[in-house]
Amino acid sequence: MAYQARHRDPLFDSDTQAIIERRGKELLGMVLLGVAILMALMLGSYSPDDPNWLSATDSPARNLLGPLGAALASPLYVIAGYGAWAIAAVLAFWGLRFVVHFGEERALGRLIFAPIGVAFVSVFASTHVPGADWTHSFGLGGLFGDTVLGAILGVLPVSPGLGLKVLSLALAIGAVAMGAFVLGFNRDEIWAYVRYVGGGLILIYHGFLSLLGHGASTGLQMARDARRRAAERRELNEHLPEVEPGSVNDAVLRATRGFRDSAVTGQKPGLLQRMPSLLRKSEPDAGLAPHNETDRISARIADAVKSRVRRPEGLARAEPPVTAEDVPSPRITMLDEDGELAELRALDEQMTMPEPELVNTHIPQSSGFQSSRAATPESKAVVQHSARKSAPSKRARAEAQPSLFDSAGNFEIPALSLLADPASVERHHLSDEALEENARMLESVLDDYGVKGEIVSVRPGPVVTMYELEPAPGLKASRVIGLADDIARSMSALSTRVSTVPGRSVIGIELPNENREKVVLREILSGRDYGDGNQRLPLALGKNIGGDPVVANL
Repeated sequence: MAYQARHRDPLFDSDTQAIIERRGKELLGMVLLGVAILMALMLGSYSPDDPNWLSATDSPARNLLGPLGAALASPLYVIAGYGAWAIAAVLAFWGLRFVVHFGEERALGRLIFAPIGVAFVSVFASTHVPGADWTHSFGLGGLFGDTVLGAILGVLPVSPGLGLKVLSLALAIGAVAMGAFVLGFNRDEIWAYVRYVGGGLILIYHGFLSLLGHGASTGLQMARDARRRAAERRELNEHLPEVEPGSVNDAVLRATRGFRDSAVTGQKPGLLQRMPSLLRKSEPDAGLAPHNETDRISARIADAVKSRVRRPEGLARAEPPVTAEDVPSPRITMLDEDGELAELRALDEQMTMPEPELVNTHIPQSSGFQSSRAATPESKAVVQHSARKSAPSKRARAEAQPSLFDSAGNFEIPALSLLADPASVERHHLSDEALEENARMLESVLDDYGVKGEIVSVRPGPVVTMYELEPAPGLKASRVIGLADDIARSMSALSTRVSTVPGRSVIGIELPNENREKVVLREILSGRDYGDGNQRLPLALGKNIGGDPVVANL
């Protein structure tokens, strides 16, 4: 009777063994993914100048994996070229399969053919011309790719150019097919991917057509609505009664005509025409409602009146004697809000002050405010040029006159004639039209950045020009100041300075002039501010924005 030994039970049951097997495959997949990432970093940071087995240099290795990465990347690039990237792709893809447990059972039978797939990629890379950054003597496929490609081209019965194109296409197809086989794809997976990609493309195409159809239908509906509204307007206009002359107040007709003209032209009025347009209204027209911008209009009228009072005598044209009796004072009536009417009347009285008598042969006789506008020069309150010219000092006038006797003193102050003559300096003056155009451009730039406001004054200087911006209500000055660099870029200027003007509600924007004037020292030293001042030790600093000399007391 034979003795039968009992078989030993397994150490782990079947469920535990399955769990251990799954965790082992996942661990192997993560290892393969890590190796693929390290290999990608090694190949991506490859440099031919790094020290390796094929070349010895004293320069440090720039490879991300250090000298070891440089030593491994160099032979891979020399042998397989860009085909070495196929190795990293195979490792990463199979690592992902092991992690997600999808087709990992086909790994052993497919990875055996991985060198063939790498060879296909290397030969295919050799069919392309290297770029300027490729410093090696061999092609993109390494020495292996160049060798195989040369051998195949040598046996083809066609010209090398045609053979290279045909071979490149065939190798591309072969590399894709061999790559799919090495990566573990079977027929079902390929068909599933084709259906997925094809279905996605079809859905994208369908969505694009639906979007076009929706846009076309919306545009057609908008066109129909526009035609319907136009027909309704024409029908209403046909039933409107004609307005006979004299049946409507003249003020209403003038207001309607002005609105229609502004709507037709669509152009913004010029800066020089803004202030006179406000002064043109001598009396409130009957039938017109009070303007809702009384504060802004009154402020501009005040600025215009002050600029006319401060106007120098040299800028006035030859005109007849003007007295308070000859020219009736304009009457400006508005809403008396918070004492504004009293202030405007006080400014009105300043306008009637007697001015210097001027000679003219004819003066038009008319009543009202239009007569006073015709008899006096138009005020330019927007572009404000520097009207004050530095008068010569006593020393400058004395040096300009010839001396009959020589000075008996031992010390003589150097003459101002030793310095450069200010008359030799080239002056660049921009016309009012150019300044107005620049102001309009600046307003457009500010509007593009969401800054609502209006340029109310332009002060040209020898070096910079300051544009005074009256911001819209509620606009913070810090927002405009923060746009200094953007304004300079949009205006094609080197730099821009934006700051608030002390004592005023405007914001100053200083832009450099295209042609800067030279500030001559003699012009400052010969002025009254320096020569006739009461400073014990004056120091000439230069000129301010308006071109006036600046002298400090040490």
